[in-house]
Amino acid sequence: MQLSPFHENMSRVLQRLDAITSRVSATVVMVIVLLTFNVILAVQGFPTSWQAAFATISNSVVLIFLFSFKHTEHRGLAALQLKLDEVIRAIPTADDHLVQIERADENEFGAREKEQISVHQSLRGFRDDTEY
Repeated sequence: MQLSPFHENMSRVLQRLDAITSRVSATVVMVIVLLTFNVILAVQGFPTSWQAAFATISNSVVLIFLFSFKHTEHRGLAALQLKLDEVIRAIPTADDHLVQIERADENEFGAREKEQISVHQSLRGFRDDTEY
């Protein structure tokens, strides 16, 4: 699927925003900014217009970061899924029905999950018996 240049550029911007804001220094800067603003707000007598402006700006920033985080998390999970699918394809004894299992309907997903749990339990039981 070919993305438009706009979508590619927005994706890069969101990834960069996520990389910048996930640093400890970004958190420290935000704490300093918030404390400074609260002190100034207290000194000025808590003007209502400042409080409304701050609430609007902070809500807007939170919404932008929410979408940025969702985009980068989705991208990371998709990359991880592609890597896992490739590992499944590369191992001849692997169950290739698990490739793209996240797109299966709920019944198939539940059945595969129960099947995997029973396989793991039987392997653990087998190993426990052989160790003694």
